[in-house]
Amino acid sequence: MRVLVVEDERRLALALRHGLSAEGFSVDVAHDGLSGLAKATERAYDVVVLDIMLPGLNGYRVCQRLRATGSDVGILMLTAKDGEWDEAEALDTGADDYLSKPFSFVVLVARLRALARRIGSRAPRRTVLGDLVIDSAARTCARGGVSVPLTPREFAVLDHLARRAGEAVSKREILDEVWDSGADSDPNTVEVHVSALRRKIDTPFGRAAVQTVRGAGYRLAADGG
Repeated sequence: MRVLVVEDERRLALALRHGLSAEGFSVDVAHDGLSGLAKATERAYDVVVLDIMLPGLNGYRVCQRLRATGSDVGILMLTAKDGEWDEAEALDTGADDYLSKPFSFVVLVARLRALARRIGSRAPRRTVLGDLVIDSAARTCARGGVSVPLTPREFAVLDHLARRAGEAVSKREILDEVWDSGADSDPNTVEVHVSALRRKIDTPFGRAAVQTVRGAGYRLAADGG
C-alpha cells in the first residue's frame, strides 16, 4: 500500500515513515500543506495521513481541495486537536477517518488497513494465479492451499508483481513502489527480496512463477508458474 504522510512535526513524520515502512507500506512524506497537496495530486496513493495544523495550507483545506479534484484517495486526519467539532469538520471536508494525538501506532496501522479495505485498494483484493493465491487486504499468501509466511517487504514486492502479472517490471519500478520514493535504495535489495520469494513460493512447490526478464526486471507468471 502506498501512503503519503503530511506532517509538519519532523520527528513524528520520520518515525511514521520508518514504522510504516517496516510494516510493508511504501511511504512518502511532506511537511506542509501545499507540498502535501502537490504530491497527492501528482502521484497515486492509497491513503493520505493528513495532519490538520499544517503551515501553508491546513489539513482541512488540503482535504477539501483533493475532493474538489475528484480524488477518492483514503484520508485519515491526524491532529493534536480533540473534540467533536474538529472531528465533524474533518469528516465534513471529506476525510474518511480521524485519529487524535497522542495515538497508538498499532491502532494507526489497523485503521490504515481498514480504511484501504473500505475504499477498495487499486489492487484486486484477492489475486489467483494458478494455485498461488495472494490476498492484498489480509496480506496473506498461499500456494496449493498451504500458507506461505512472508515478511512485510516480501509481501509488498509479491503484491506489486501480482498487480502486473505476466508483465516485466523493472527493479527501479519495484523500488519506487515498495520502498520510499526518496530513499537511495540499492537495486540489489530487490534481488535479495526476489530470491527470498523464490525460496518460499516456488522452490518448495516445484514452481517457477517468479521469472527474471533479462535487461527488463522480473515477471510473475500469470498462471502461477
